[in-house]
Amino acid sequence: MFSSLPFGYMFLCVMGVGTFLSVSSIHWLSIWAGLEINLIGFLPMLVYQKGVSESESAVKYFIVQALGSSFLIFGSLMTFGFSFTWDLYGGFQFEILGFCILISGLSMKLGMFPFHYWLPSVMAGLPWFSCLLLATWQKLAPLFLLLCLFELNQSYSMIVMFCIISAGCTLVGGFGGMNQTQVRALLGYSSISHLGWITFAVLHGEWALKVYLSIYILTSLSLFMSLWMSDSGNMKNINSLKTSGPHQLIIMLLLLSLAGLPPLLGFIPKWLVIMVSSKSSWFPVVLLLIMGSLMSLFYYLSLFFSLFLSLAKKYGLGELNISNKSIITSIAVLNIIGGLGLLLSNALNML
Repeated sequence: MFSSLPFGYMFLCVMGVGTFLSVSSIHWLSIWAGLEINLIGFLPMLVYQKGVSESESAVKYFIVQALGSSFLIFGSLMTFGFSFTWDLYGGFQFEILGFCILISGLSMKLGMFPFHYWLPSVMAGLPWFSCLLLATWQKLAPLFLLLCLFELNQSYSMIVMFCIISAGCTLVGGFGGMNQTQVRALLGYSSISHLGWITFAVLHGEWALKVYLSIYILTSLSLFMSLWMSDSGNMKNINSLKTSGPHQLIIMLLLLSLAGLPPLLGFIPKWLVIMVSSKSSWFPVVLLLIMGSLMSLFYYLSLFFSLFLSLAKKYGLGELNISNKSIITSIAVLNIIGGLGLLLSNALNML
């Protein structure tokens, strides 16, 4: 656990410094240095867990991140040879091969299609706090760097590349989670699916990325903290939660919100992306994104119904009725937030 680490808070500070250095830099060398500082701060949290699965996940994560960093350096060297500058805002057009290598390096660090293979297996062997950091904080710097690359060169080939990556991420996240029973692996595939939506939101501006990422981080933080507080650390499937029935149903509601079930909060950013892309020429890509989200909803709803029926058999329907205050409160809060978000979005769209 995080509290047992001797220098845990120092590692968190190193991670934060690395992320802020990458986001605030306009020089590719300092961007690479910030990503490496972030990696140095995150790896000790994975290695010092004294478990075989945690060490295996740490080695996989280190190898993939090192490969992604080498892609970043190689791509920046190619663009340096073409433009004779290391500055990010140098006023030049990227060479197409160097640009593709830069995008590949950032996609590998994020775990996006077609470099998605490592993320579910790494998350399946990590504790909950490390999973939370991997699903939220570790995405900030590479995503904003992707946004910077898109603002530099909004060419047709780059837009096509982003659309292919976003559609592939969502479909992989939907298909990959179909046969999974481990909750951590399911959340890994869900993270890949959300990365597809976030990549497509980049095409519509910085505000779409920030709105989607903020709501995703808020929902993931609530879900991971709930799972962390209700688990001893070795949970393999949703039925092994060591909590009461109402608490398990609250966790499942958060899972459905993360999957984007309307009218919960997680549906709002997807609905916003659909609305802003409905007038663009890339709207057919949204159909693929919706298809992947429907597959994600399928396995989350399957988990929900199996959990509900097992709880009804174990505790009886009398303890799961509508009079339970905790369930009613969670449902009401999520629905009210989702409904207000829909009304606000409709009002903004009318203006």
